[in-house]
Amino acid sequence: MSVDIVLTVNGTRRTIPIPDPRITLLDLLREGLHLTGAKKGCDRGQCGACTVLVDGRRINACLALAISLDGAEILTIEGLAEGDRLHPVQEAFIAHDGFQCGFCTPGQIMSAVGLIREAQAGNDPERVREAMSGNLCRCGAYAGITEAVLEAQGAMNQKTQHPATRQGEAA
Repeated sequence: MSVDIVLTVNGTRRTIPIPDPRITLLDLLREGLHLTGAKKGCDRGQCGACTVLVDGRRINACLALAISLDGAEILTIEGLAEGDRLHPVQEAFIAHDGFQCGFCTPGQIMSAVGLIREAQAGNDPERVREAMSGNLCRCGAYAGITEAVLEAQGAMNQKTQHPATRQGEAA
């Protein structure tokens, strides 16, 4: 027996049939919706390769049952860029070589976006490393990842400030 749920995935509202109530969000994204950016790494919530944003918060998609997310807004790596314009976190990962093999990169980027949106990054590299510790990189690109998160956060904060404030003038 199939159950329908409604999800907004990357800005598009969809009614999705769930053939098995045990299907995880990761399997639904990858197999049902053909959004393969979130990777199936450990399938136990220990590596972070499947990180996506659900209602603005980062989660391991391999641990969430899709049926429990009825009505949620899901953002995956495929929905992060705006047309041909990369998201500031994606740009920063490229600029700082925040990846090597690329397997963990979508999860790392989505975790970084969530971290910045949650206002948890701060300006301290150690704080960023701690907050990103649920995302593993077998290649060891952690220095570039940390630098990318800090740069992207700065760029995103500067972008949201009032222009007069950015120039040191009173708003």
